[in-house]
Amino acid sequence: MSVFFQQLLNGFFIGSVYGLFAIGYTLVFGVLDILNLAHAAIFTLGGLSALWLATSAGLPAWMAFPLATLLSGLLGLVLHRVAFAPLRRRADSNLSGLISSIAMAIIFESAALGIFGARTVRFPEGMFPNRIYHLGPLILSSLQLEIVATALALMVILTVLLKFTRTGKAIRAVAESENTARLLGINVDRIVSQTFFVSSALGGAAGILYGLYFNALAPDMGRPIELKGLAVIILGGMGSIPGAILGGIAFGLSEVFTVEVTGMSNLRDAVAFTVLLLILILKPSGLLGRGRVRQV
Repeated sequence: MSVFFQQLLNGFFIGSVYGLFAIGYTLVFGVLDILNLAHAAIFTLGGLSALWLATSAGLPAWMAFPLATLLSGLLGLVLHRVAFAPLRRRADSNLSGLISSIAMAIIFESAALGIFGARTVRFPEGMFPNRIYHLGPLILSSLQLEIVATALALMVILTVLLKFTRTGKAIRAVAESENTARLLGINVDRIVSQTFFVSSALGGAAGILYGLYFNALAPDMGRPIELKGLAVIILGGMGSIPGAILGGIAFGLSEVFTVEVTGMSNLRDAVAFTVLLLILILKPSGLLGRGRVRQV
């Protein structure tokens, strides 16, 4: 029983990072109905930038990590201006935007490869004091607690932003109908840019937490999590932020329990995606998704 609860905690920790990454995906999809496939590349650049700022630039972690998150948000603005804004008036804007985001993902990943090199890098040993806590048979580390606390705090901040601020209400209005939002006096282009900034900042923050959790960062580390992020938002319900959180935790739990039961880590993705398929057969809209018609 103690092993069960230990794996439950481990799955919750990594699942919170998956959920944070997936929120960035679903935020852009909820507003534009477009999958931003460059999100994983920004996730990678966020983690690598944090490492560079903390080591080469010599900044303390409490400065390096927010700066890397801000840089990720700025990359999101560049992504929107280059890859999405010029195509939004086209009749096939969804497909062309999807292809354009793939092109930007390749450019960002190539930039990461050229700047940081084709190697796995790690945070310096001792950079983060990591205490081990024993709660009965359960083992927790201070780093795990800090990672999950940061991920949950960012999720709460985003929820408050969307529900209680003028910008958040404007984002929700644009997500429902761009034309109606314009009639209400909302600057749709500015709101879309702000959405990309917030989405990319969350993606960069997820890359930092992911690098801390596994203590390994590489220019291609976004590739496997890109598919997991897509699986999470489909599992939780496309466009649903609570669904992305729940889906991330469920996906993380499925991974750790697969490894625990089978003893083979190479089966965890196969089992996780099989569970995803079964859930979608039973509930095609996802766990918290609901069918809606978006007005343009």
